[in-house]
Amino acid sequence: MDKKENGSIEKNTENGTMEMEKKENGSIEKNTENGTMEIEKAVDHNDESKINYRGWKAMPFIIGNETFEKLGAIGTLANLLIYLTSVFNMKSIKAATIINVFNGTTNFGTMVGAYLCDTYFGRYKTLGFATFTSFLVLLLYCYQGLQVIQLTAAIPKLHPHHCGAESSTCDGPTAGQMAFLYAGFGLMIIGAGGVRPCNLAFGADQFNPKTESGKKGINSFFNWYFFTFTFAQMVSLTLIIYVQSNVSWAIGLAIPALLMLIACALFFMGSKIYVKVKATGSPMTSVAQVIVVAIKKRRLKQPDQPWLSLFSYVPSTSINSKLPYTDQFRCIDKAAILTPEDQINQDGSPANPWRLCSLQQVEEMKCVLRVLPIWAAAIVYHVAIVQQNTLVVFQAQQTDRRIGNHFKIPAASYTVFLMLSMTLWIPIYDRIIVPFLQKLTGKEGGITLLQRISIGIVLSIITMLVSGFVEERRRTIALTRPTLGVEPRKGAISSMSGMVLVPQLALAGLAEAFAAIGQVEFYYKQFPENMRSIAGSLFFCGLAGSSYVSSLLITVVHQTTEGSATGNWLPEDLNKGKLDYFYYMIAALGFLNLIYFLVCARWYQYKGTGSDTVIEAGGDTKQSDKTLV
Repeated sequence: MDKKENGSIEKNTENGTMEMEKKENGSIEKNTENGTMEIEKAVDHNDESKINYRGWKAMPFIIGNETFEKLGAIGTLANLLIYLTSVFNMKSIKAATIINVFNGTTNFGTMVGAYLCDTYFGRYKTLGFATFTSFLVLLLYCYQGLQVIQLTAAIPKLHPHHCGAESSTCDGPTAGQMAFLYAGFGLMIIGAGGVRPCNLAFGADQFNPKTESGKKGINSFFNWYFFTFTFAQMVSLTLIIYVQSNVSWAIGLAIPALLMLIACALFFMGSKIYVKVKATGSPMTSVAQVIVVAIKKRRLKQPDQPWLSLFSYVPSTSINSKLPYTDQFRCIDKAAILTPEDQINQDGSPANPWRLCSLQQVEEMKCVLRVLPIWAAAIVYHVAIVQQNTLVVFQAQQTDRRIGNHFKIPAASYTVFLMLSMTLWIPIYDRIIVPFLQKLTGKEGGITLLQRISIGIVLSIITMLVSGFVEERRRTIALTRPTLGVEPRKGAISSMSGMVLVPQLALAGLAEAFAAIGQVEFYYKQFPENMRSIAGSLFFCGLAGSSYVSSLLITVVHQTTEGSATGNWLPEDLNKGKLDYFYYMIAALGFLNLIYFLVCARWYQYKGTGSDTVIEAGGDTKQSDKTLV
């Protein structure tokens, strides 16, 4: 076998000569006497010069798709609580529980979508399919809305009989009516499972992460993504809900379907300029291999200098950044201990990856493990925010919602003040606060991501304290002063202005601007690059966990206090309850969660850093730039 001057390799065989020429683009061309066969090598993802990053030029299509998709989806779901109680004649507690469980299932479904995206389809194909599915489900809801106003007498009613304001008892939905409702929920879960975890990662894919402009673009993208997201929510919580509540459910459900169609069109219009990162196989396989091999080798002695003795191998086609050795979770280091029984291929890879893992795989596993305690704290944080989207609606129903003599704010629209607060703060933070903090601290984002999340947790605690105080005042005024009438199947309407609910909602918006955006950026940057869709789904899984925890808390408190001496905290008529006690309980949980989070943040090591001096997977030594909290 001879190496030629052009870099090709000529191998003489009995049958003739076979020449294998390595081409500039990284492929290998094999020439034989019978012809030429070209074997393409996987593109080297580390060579960023081969990828045409369009950055902000692609954002009108991606953020535009996200805006209209959220306008459609939220326009359908935002008023669903009122829809279930007024059209399906459900009790408030049952309706809130269904919404929480549905939101939880929808958000947990993102993990399945993220897995399929990273493993098989890639983000572009997954987003296209999921957006179209969401459009179909809104057509289904629109059709159901037509049944609500009984435009088609030939088709059986898909909702219970209308219950008058004076009725004390109302017919609930039948099994068939609930099945139709749950069918719509199921399609919505499929659509959200693909859109939510992929959209953020797909947008960030459009920026070059190895250039300064690309890094700044990614940081700003997360802020502006949430800006457009909250803008869409604001429009949904005002215009669309107003149409549904005061004009027509049919028209109010047809508008989101039209908006979702626009979202589909915008997404596919930008197809030619997108950076489309292809699926690289299941990233969870590597995680499973580390766990299995670490268990098999659990009896081996821990090496004294693991950064020198552990098996080191990084595939040339890997899209993941090279990670230094860290001394946390040392028990799984044993997965990379090379024993005499382990065999190595000629390219340096292990012959059996279920018997030997590389140091790179181990460190990627550690990245995932380190994030989980932070994620657990985020679940408890979101419980406070969930209340501002559910129980606040019931508070608003029993307050004075009149603006002037002819306009009344729909109860479900009050959460728009949460979105307004977030929308106003994000550009101020991104354009003014961050540059100022960057000059002050020298950090890329002004403050660390964990510091940003901790500020949000503190604000969420203050939110619940304010919520408890406002509810106590609302109830006192309702019981001691003349009321404004009776809310059907609820109770007396307090003369306290509904605008008093604005401070707690504004605080919740600020909390989200810090904690929610900080979480998404944190997961995206701390997970291995081939798991970024899964990282995006982790945020929504946290929302799912908080929905289930909130539903559990509501159920337990409702059942526990129902027969107590102090009375039921969460009755249908809030004037007879103690909702403020429930808010104070969540504030106490939030305080304990803050202490837990600060402990975890103090312990946390950011991806690519270690304690004091770290050793890269290839053996190079460098100083750590770890920043506490």
